[in-house]
Parts: sequence; structure tokens; C-alpha cells
Amino acid sequence: ALARSLNEILRRHESLRTTFPIDNGQPVQVIAEALEVPLVQVDLQAHPEIERQAMAQQLAIAQLQQPFDLSEGPLLRATLLHLSPTEYWLVLAMHHILSDGHSMEVLYQELTAVYPAMASGSPSPLAPLPIQYKDFSDWQQQGLQGAVRETQLAYWQQQLAGAPMRLALPSDRPRPAVLSSQGRHETCRISPELTEQLHNLSRQAGVTLFMTLLAAWQTLLYRYSGQTDICVGTPIAHRQQPELKSLIGFFVNTLVLRTDLSGNPSFQELLQRVRQVALGAYAHQDLPFEKLVQALQPQRHASYTPLFQVMLTLQSDLPRVETANLTWQPQPLHGESAQLDLSLDVTLTATGMEVSLEYSTDLFDAPTITAMLAQFQTLLAGVCHQPDQLLSQLPLLSASERQQVLQDWTQTQTEFPQVAGIHHLFEAQVEQTPEAIATVWQDQSLTYAELNQQANQLAHYLCSLGIQLEQRVGLYLERSLDLLIGVMGVLKAGAAYVPLDPLYSRERLAFMLQQSHVSVVVTHGGLSVPPTAEVGVTVVDLSQQQEVLQQQPKNNPAKCSTAENLAYVIYTSGSTGQPKGVMVEHRSLINAYFAWEAAYCLRSEVSAYLQMASFSFDVFTGDWVRALCSGGKLVLCPREVLIDPPQLHNLIQQQQIDCADFVPAVLKSLMQFLTRNQQRLDSLKLLICGSDTWTWDDYQQLQQLCPATTRLINSFGVTEATIDSSYFEGTIANVSQDQWVPIGHPFANTQLYILDATLQPVPIGVTGELYIGGAGLARGYLGQPDLTAERFIPHPFSTEPGALLYKTGDLACWRRDGNVEFLGRADDQVKLHGFRIELGEIEAVLTQHPAVQTAVVVVRSLAGRKQLVAY
Repeated sequence: ALARSLNEILRRHESLRTTFPIDNGQPVQVIAEALEVPLVQVDLQAHPEIERQAMAQQLAIAQLQQPFDLSEGPLLRATLLHLSPTEYWLVLAMHHILSDGHSMEVLYQELTAVYPAMASGSPSPLAPLPIQYKDFSDWQQQGLQGAVRETQLAYWQQQLAGAPMRLALPSDRPRPAVLSSQGRHETCRISPELTEQLHNLSRQAGVTLFMTLLAAWQTLLYRYSGQTDICVGTPIAHRQQPELKSLIGFFVNTLVLRTDLSGNPSFQELLQRVRQVALGAYAHQDLPFEKLVQALQPQRHASYTPLFQVMLTLQSDLPRVETANLTWQPQPLHGESAQLDLSLDVTLTATGMEVSLEYSTDLFDAPTITAMLAQFQTLLAGVCHQPDQLLSQLPLLSASERQQVLQDWTQTQTEFPQVAGIHHLFEAQVEQTPEAIATVWQDQSLTYAELNQQANQLAHYLCSLGIQLEQRVGLYLERSLDLLIGVMGVLKAGAAYVPLDPLYSRERLAFMLQQSHVSVVVTHGGLSVPPTAEVGVTVVDLSQQQEVLQQQPKNNPAKCSTAENLAYVIYTSGSTGQPKGVMVEHRSLINAYFAWEAAYCLRSEVSAYLQMASFSFDVFTGDWVRALCSGGKLVLCPREVLIDPPQLHNLIQQQQIDCADFVPAVLKSLMQFLTRNQQRLDSLKLLICGSDTWTWDDYQQLQQLCPATTRLINSFGVTEATIDSSYFEGTIANVSQDQWVPIGHPFANTQLYILDATLQPVPIGVTGELYIGGAGLARGYLGQPDLTAERFIPHPFSTEPGALLYKTGDLACWRRDGNVEFLGRADDQVKLHGFRIELGEIEAVLTQHPAVQTAVVVVRSLAGRKQLVAY
């Protein structure tokens, strides 16, 4: 009876008897007078009952994936799986060339109507079809001619003019050059209560349920991508005439629904925008999608589909049918394929809605899609509860997700000892190991006691010059033992040091001296004279005033500073063409030390530190703090050694360096030398790389050049949050070799937040701006209260009075394992060889030249090395 029923349906529909053989190299359409579909039967009852469902599922999916031969009919397959005496699965597969979604409904309705008649020997109860699919083809060709076609095409050309080529959704993996059709799907159910609320919202807004779902789907895509111009594809049945509704055939057309979400509208406003877009598309639905693509000629790429990469469909569930001694229950099947990045399929059921999200496994992992579905549900509930809410403020994250990104992954409160000044930690170390070597410069060295005594003498002398608490003292020194004496002496005097790099231009130095109100500059003979005369600054020359300094007391000055006092001012690049001074207090530096000690086990693990960073870079301060507050030996690396890998490797070996903080550019050169010469970094126990991005390939190569016990750290920080804010240590599977190493988790008493433009936390995997909070925040920018207020904002998630967050301008996302991934800059600032550089500052200087009207500065890579290029 079942086979007869299927063949009766083939007899009714010419489309099911159609094949497409090749004639003279061209496909032709042939309609057979008679054709039967074989019914393949598979009995699974011999297998254990617990295995039958899974076996049936596998067989059914295999039927879907088996290709058709278009030249041989029928293009319909039927397989009957026998699971038990009372349960059968009828698997039906039709080629898309002769069917669409509505055709499956027609097939189901006719089969459930015909089968009882065939089983009882009665004639078919179905009325003859008034027309066949070929009649529709004729209508379509005749109707879409001349002015009608031109009107339809003109609408779509205007509607899609300037549309974005691609929706830049964040993905778990980089988009491949050629996107495969491999895919999977995840599902969720929408409750009857929420479904009814969505119906009510749609009625009140004067829109259809589809329009409401489209607005919500596009809102989610906007919140994920940050794009406000979003194109979503949707199938439309395209059966306007009543007589077409009972035909099996390919009628469906695809519409591109392009919505403008700019201006952060409310959801109610967006509904009206979506309504206008949808109604316009419905009124111009006759132009076949393939004709539209031919006319628009969008740029083609094997990695994404043209015009849209995301789809939405809404359909009603096929009803359960009871016939004599038989119950029919439709069950859709999902094969492991995906034609687009994402396809959201919503099915209305008797108990709410079932939502299926099909996704490309080239791009996404199942947990990402599961989270996206959960966020879609949260969003739907939010729009029903607050339809007048702005899109940016609508809820996306569940309570548990908010807890994860705002608390679990970023709350690192730790109690550390109370210390009044960072130099007191050094002084405590002097008491413990006075004769240990504190620092080495070429063939010179100082013990802890010697460094402390000379720093004390400088501090007493500075105090005799009238240096007061919080005053700024410039250090115009090259890398040397005097540099460390200067740093310690200034701190012990209660002042804050300001690095003045002798390599800087006189104009830059003059600006820094004047803007920081430096009253004393410490320098050393042999350097060019700093531009101090212009700003009335006293100069202390350590080489010429040795006699005076040696007459000063050697004891530690009285403890006058507090943890809230200024420790240093570091000038960083500024977009206006002038640098900006970042003020860092002792408390922040003290917390940084204890956080490093907790994370790196400095006292127990390492003892010889290599100092490579420029004095004008805050990593220099991190180097000396880590070494001299934990009893280590700080080896100062000459500049000419730093840029010469053989000499650098020799220095590491000679001094038995076991801790070093590299920038990737220096580390890369050293790795190339080591690989070429079959050398290793056997002495290193703690290798930190920071201040710029580096790839997994480099990270894994470095592992091969170090002992298995060496800890490899990728650190991240900004001057405004005291050197380092987070670190990564470990391995992650399933990453591309050219992906950047994550920046990891926050250090103790540091919080990391990834927020959107309205300071809302973004979902895991979604790009946002990185904000930093906690004990490491700087006081602000010296003499720039407006800029300070702009970048140091009130903490939106803290109940602590006066708590702030620093707006880094860095783009980042949460990985699912809780690590933060750095994604680049949101502004014109770049990182080059460890330095943060405002491209605007360089452009501003270039345009000061009379022959340069405008300038653009970009970063280019040449042979793997980044360079600044000006146009």
C-alpha cells in the first residue's frame, strides 16, 4: 500500500517524473509518461533495541547525502526502516531541482491522505491537479518580461547598492580561503509563554511574527559583529496563485533583507524599519535570486557566499496525522552540511517554537552556537519585556554568563603586605643580602649594600636641594649603574622620576621638562646637555659632583612617602603630536611586584634577570622591580648587544640569565640565530614575551629552544595600568599557527573587562574593547584632566566609591577557556617593537614640514619585520 501510495503521487505530479539528461552537451528536461519509485526496506529488528534509533538516524542521513543522477528518474528516494512491530521510519529524499520546503508539506499531506485509500483498495481521494509545474514555468517566463522585469531589478539594485560584501561575525577559527559545506546544527525550544508574548508584540506593533524574529536575529548579529548594515537571506514560497499551493516543484525564491540598524534605535523603531524592508521585498519577489546575482555581479570569493552569509526561515510544524491503525509523525532530518555561515530555522509547533541553528564547522564550534541560541532566547525575552529599549541595551547574556565574564574570570582580589614605597621593598632586601650582587653593567657591578648607599647619598643631596614630596626629577641618563642609582635616589627622596631618553629630540625633551614641571635633572658627564636652561632646571651631574655626593649620609632617608604618592611619570605617544605623561603611584607598583611574585614565584625560581627595555619604557621599571625587590641580580644589556643575536646569546650564557622579558622582535631574531647555529637557551627558567603580539608558531618554536621546565609567558599591559595586567602560560589545542598567543588571565588585584560601545559586556568570542580595573591603574595624565576623564572612566560594575576603569583602545575577546585574546587596536595607535605609537603624532610632525600638506602613516611588514611607512 505504501509503494502504491508513493507511485500515485508520482502519477499526479509531472515534476516527480521529470529528469534532466544531456543532449548534445546541454541538459534537457524530459517528463516521463509513467515512472515508479522503488521502496527500499531495511529491517533493523535483529539489532539490539538500544542501537536501533542511532542506526536509523545514520541510515536516514546517508540517504540525504547520497547524490542523485539527474538523467535517471525518479529524483525521489523512499526507504522504509523497520525498527519494531509498531515503529517504522519512512525516509523520503527529493532533489531540490524539483522540490522545496512547501513541496515536502504537499508530499506529506497527499501521502497521509492517499495511504488509507490504497490500504483499503479504494481510489485516491485527491482531486485532479488543475495545472502542472511546467505551466508555472511558462507563466514566470511570460510575466517577468520588459517593464515588469526592469521595475523588479531596479528595486533590488537600489536596495542593495553599497551593501557590505560580508558580515564579519567573530568565529572560532579564521575563515578559510575556500569554505567547505561541512556543517552541523544545534537546537533549542522557545516556551509557549514566550511564543505567545512574541505574537502579542507583533500584533501590537503591526508586524508579522517573521518580522519580529528577523529584527531580533539582526539585533543579535549587530551585537556580535558591530555592523549596522546587515543583509539576511530568507526563502519565500513564491506561490501567490492558489492553484500553485498543491503542486510539488521548485517555486521558492530567496530574498535579501537588508536592514539599517544605525543610530542605536529602540527595538520598536527597528521593527518598523524591518517592516518596510520586508514589505518592499515581498512586493518585488518575482525576480529569481540567480537573475539578481547575475545583474548585480557581486564580488565572488570561495570563502563566502555573495550578498548574504546568514539566513532566517520561519515555518509551521507539519501536523501529526491519525489514520486507520496508523499514526504519522513527521520528523525533519539535518545532514552534516551547511551552505552558509549561519542559518536560523524557526518552526512553529503546538507547544511553542523550535529553533535550529545550522552552522559551518569550518568557522564555529558547537559551544559557540549553543551560547548564541541561549542569547537569542534571552534577547527574545528582553524585547518582549522592554520593546522600547535601545538595541545596545537589550539583554544578551544570561545571569550565569554575566557572572562568568564580570566575576569568575576577572575578580582576582588578593591581600598583599602594606608597604609605603616600592623602594622600601628594595631596602628590606638590602638588609637580607647586603653583599649579594644587585646589578651588573658590562665589567662593573654593585652589591645591594653599595647600590643602596649610593642611592641614599643621592637622595640626601636631592633633599638638600629642596626636593619635596611628589616633585618630579628628570633622569637624563643612558643605561648604566648610574641609572639605577638615579632611580633609587629619586624614590628615596620622596620624588617621582621622569625618564628623559638622550635619544629623544631636544624639542621632545624640552616639552617633557616643561610639561612635567621638573625642578632637577640628574645626568652624567659625556651626554649632550639637556635643554634645561629654557625651563630653569637644576642639573645634578653624577660624574662631576661625586665629591659632594660622597659627603652625604649613607643611611636610608626617613620614610616620608606613602603608597599614594607618585613614583614615576612615563611619557607615551600622543595623538596630538605631543607625548602624554602617565602618573603612576607607589601603591600600583607595589601591587605589580607582589602580583609578579605570586604568579612567577620570583624568589624561589629565578635569580639572574636580563634588563633589555629602554629606560623610557615602563618595562624597564618592571625589570628592576622584579629583580631588586626579590634579591635577584639585574644584568643591564648594552644596546649594541641587544640588536646582535650572537652577543645577546653570549651575554645570557655568561651571566647565567634565568629570567628575561623580551619584545617579540628581539626574541624572533634570537630564535633565528639559535636555530641556524643549533644553540639553546638552557639557563632560562622564566621567559616573558610582551609589549607586542607574537604567534603560536613562534611560541611553539621557542619551546623547542628551551628546557622543558622553562616557563614561557606571554604578558600584556599598558603604561596606564602599571606595566603588566595579564599573562598567559600554557598550550591551547586547535589553533592556527599564525594566530596570536592569547594575553591570558589578569594578575592579582587586576580586572579585565571586554565591553561594547555602551559599556555592556560582550558574549564570549565577540570582539569588544578591553578595559582594565584594579590596583594597577595610574593616577592619570599629568596636566591633562580632560584626557584623564576620557580614558579613566567610572567603573560601571563596582560598588567601591571612586573606582575607575581604564579604556585601553585595544580590541579583544574572551576565549571559551577564560583566556583573553588580543585582536588589535580600535584607534590609530600601534605597537611596534614594544612601543605604543600614535600614528597621529608622527603624522602631525610630518605635516610641520612646509612641503608636506597631509600625511598618512601606516605599519607595513617587510620580511616579517614591522616598519612605519609614511605617505
